[in-house]
Amino acid sequence: MITLTKEQCREIIARRIAKEFKEGDVITLGIGLPTEAANYVPADVHVMFQSENGMIGVGHRDLSAPRNAHITNAGGLPVNTKPGAVFFDTAMSFTVIRGGHVDATVLGALQVDAEGNLANWMIPGAFVPGMGGAMDLVVGAKKVIIAMEHTNKGEPRILQKCTLPLTAAHEVDMIVTERAVIDVTPDGLLLKEINPLFSLEDIINSTDAQLIIPDSLINQAA
Repeated sequence: MITLTKEQCREIIARRIAKEFKEGDVITLGIGLPTEAANYVPADVHVMFQSENGMIGVGHRDLSAPRNAHITNAGGLPVNTKPGAVFFDTAMSFTVIRGGHVDATVLGALQVDAEGNLANWMIPGAFVPGMGGAMDLVVGAKKVIIAMEHTNKGEPRILQKCTLPLTAAHEVDMIVTERAVIDVTPDGLLLKEINPLFSLEDIINSTDAQLIIPDSLINQAA
């Protein structure tokens, strides 16, 4: 099995997620890895990124451009803005989220399971700064995409059943890792794509949950 650096994993995941964005979408990106998806949106696709700290019209992070330290994403990192960007308070931000006005949200995860359950905010016994807006986002957004590395220190993160406290139940629609793209369906987890750097066996061995594997991927691996 090939070994990728953390930076390579993040780029693979962010690039693939950006392909899910559709013209006119309003998208909320969670802190960390999910924010990097904004850097790979195709030039001919026009979307608006909403930041839960109170902005619609977040631009990509151009480190060479002048930045305003007061304009940050939800992770506190300086960002640029697109023409037409608007700013508002947290109450309005969560009105947008809870009101069903977000087309897609991209969030990181500690664990996801076969039922589309998400655990991404707490490890018992560890310091927890808070759950942030994740609980609102996964319920309010029309599509929930999880961006995460496939394993953590060699242990699967995609489980048959989450063992950590849940952020939300039955809300995840898609999981994107550096190894695969997986859809959450009523019948279980459908393996949609495999990164060519990995084999079908690699995916199965590094996933705790049972996967539904289409004949096309089985034939491709044969």
